Amino acid sequence: MALFPFCKTPTGALRMSRIHLLLYFLLLSLVIYFLHGRKAGANMRSPHPYFRSMEAAIGREKTAMVDAASPQAPLQTPWGAPLVWGDTRTSVKRRTEFAEGEVRIGLLTLVVGKYSQFVRRFVSSAEDYFLPSQKVTYYILTEKAHTFDPPMKLGPGRQLKVVPVAEFPGWDRLVYRRMTLLADTIKDQIGKNVEYIFCADVDQEFVAPVGEEILGDLVATLHPELYGKPRKELPYESYWGSSAYVEDNEGDYYYTSELYGGLVPQVYRLARSCSMLIQKDHAGGLMARGREESYLNRYLVAHRPSCVLSPEYSWWDSGRAADVPVKRLVSLGRQCEAFDAEKREKHRC
Repeated sequence: MALFPFCKTPTGALRMSRIHLLLYFLLLSLVIYFLHGRKAGANMRSPHPYFRSMEAAIGREKTAMVDAASPQAPLQTPWGAPLVWGDTRTSVKRRTEFAEGEVRIGLLTLVVGKYSQFVRRFVSSAEDYFLPSQKVTYYILTEKAHTFDPPMKLGPGRQLKVVPVAEFPGWDRLVYRRMTLLADTIKDQIGKNVEYIFCADVDQEFVAPVGEEILGDLVATLHPELYGKPRKELPYESYWGSSAYVEDNEGDYYYTSELYGGLVPQVYRLARSCSMLIQKDHAGGLMARGREESYLNRYLVAHRPSCVLSPEYSWWDSGRAADVPVKRLVSLGRQCEAFDAEKREKHRC
């Protein structure tokens, strides 16, 4: 059989036209190219194991980067309320939504006795980080009218109002009256002047942005030392005779009294209810072991907050505090409590 079908005999090969020969080689080239292409395509779809492992490693690294950008924690409570971390997409979206309009917000704190040493640092740090693009009024409840002599310089749309309160002889007495003072101030001094009110301990410092992501109807902040702990380790009031008593089958989180707030009517109801519970126990010679924080948690067990702030918004370096991506509000007072004698002296606690 002839190798080339166009060449029937040696003499016939001489008569074969050059065109036929050219067409034959062109056809043969197309067949070879087609077969090679299919093999190459198969190799592309099924790369060498080394390259497959490299692709998998790169994919894992990208996933890890995405995960690292968001906290390794729930973004929602069991009852569907947002659990706020400042740098999540949800928080960024909330800040963007509020950026188009202005909201009137109050920041209320009680300044008595030795706590007057913290007030200027508190307000100054709030000027830098607490809702800087919004109208904020600082309500300072104090027994010392000269606390702000000379006056502090505030930014546009920010103002400070001093609310005089009677002098208290001691901290123990103040514990019984604080919630009553907050409720009375909200009712008589604040009213409808602001839409949202936040209550904060004055011995704190804002160290990173706290924006519109914190706004909600009723807002509570997770206790940094108790976040993630099982229910049996949460220090709810356990004495059944106290008005702050929480049963074993109640409760989801334990909240700090360092920062809480929300819409003015909601916070007024909270402060008023806690005040009544405290006064009831006081009349019976009782005080919950966590003081007003116990009564706050009793109220929030019965009236779950619509917005829960992560420990980013209340933190101190105690060795037991939860790790957080960003520390935004630091409690100087509780941090001092966590220090040993040497560190207390060093930090002038």
